[in-house]
Amino acid sequence: MVSDVSRRLRGRLPNRRALTLTVVAVLVLLLALAGAVMPVPYVSLRPGPTLNTLGVNPQTDKPLIEITGEQTYADNGHLNFTTVAYTGDPDRPLTLYGALRDWLDPDRAVVPQETIFPKGETAEEVEQENTALMADSQQTSVAAALTQMGEKLTTESVVVGVEKGMPAEGTLETGDKITAVDGTPATQTAQITGKLREYKAGQQVTLTVVRDGKERTETLTMAAHPKEPDKAVVGVKLADRYVLPIDVKMNVGDIGGPSAGLMFALGIYELLTPGSLTGGKFIAGTGTITMDGQVGAIGGIQQKMIAARDAGATVFLVPPGNCPAALDAAPDGLRLVKAETLDSAVKSLQALQDGKGQVPAC
Repeated sequence: MVSDVSRRLRGRLPNRRALTLTVVAVLVLLLALAGAVMPVPYVSLRPGPTLNTLGVNPQTDKPLIEITGEQTYADNGHLNFTTVAYTGDPDRPLTLYGALRDWLDPDRAVVPQETIFPKGETAEEVEQENTALMADSQQTSVAAALTQMGEKLTTESVVVGVEKGMPAEGTLETGDKITAVDGTPATQTAQITGKLREYKAGQQVTLTVVRDGKERTETLTMAAHPKEPDKAVVGVKLADRYVLPIDVKMNVGDIGGPSAGLMFALGIYELLTPGSLTGGKFIAGTGTITMDGQVGAIGGIQQKMIAARDAGATVFLVPPGNCPAALDAAPDGLRLVKAETLDSAVKSLQALQDGKGQVPAC
């Protein structure tokens, strides 16, 4: 009896294997659909644009570096700065499927979102910070190039931000230069902030300000700091900027960040001095820069080297702090040159041409 019943049931029930495959197929489809829309807190980095500081920016159709009022010297080589592009931000997050796909791509790197976007900051705020960092990098690169040429530069304190709801709002503007506090000369940020610390909330302070070349005075009432009530502030962000004897404009379009400093400084130095650093070669690189020419490490070195090699570079200038990672990921045909300072980078490029002197490698 049992055997007869089992035979009848097998004839009426669906094939168990077919049912299992159907269930698995449905689950895979559901997982695929979920992966296509499920956001993950990661960002995918990829090689970005690389632009020649000695040439024309195709985005703006203007020379990337424009110097007016000074003699410049043309060079037919390349001194390219490199960038990293990314996919995924707090407003448009990367999907699970996108993260897995890019993780398998050797030219890309998938990193935690907080690497690019700190907690509490929107994509727009990060972009604004990167734009400000690019502006600072440009100004510092001019100062570094001029210092390399033997110029002695001074600094001045400039308003780079005004806080909403604070005394300075509507009175001070970005770009204002503060030259005195209550009649006492103060031209550097440390001097100005030091004087302002002497005031209490409710007290008035008169600032001497230069705007569009014209001097004016503005009287403000100090307010309590929102987070430190015992501290009085006017609500401005100040930064020391170099007083530059030449007019330099950089047409970089919508590219942000500080990592082009070294290549900007080399480009400016090359344009302002006779002879050629490149010897017609395609040289690229990366690194932040200080006024005294110190080169700092950056992020995304792998993607920047790939972008440079794909564009045709044969030499790549690397900050010392990035050398270990660069050695592990250098594309074939790209010579890595360690650039500790602007001066060492200049000497390395000269040595590559004439075969004299050392060219430090990573």
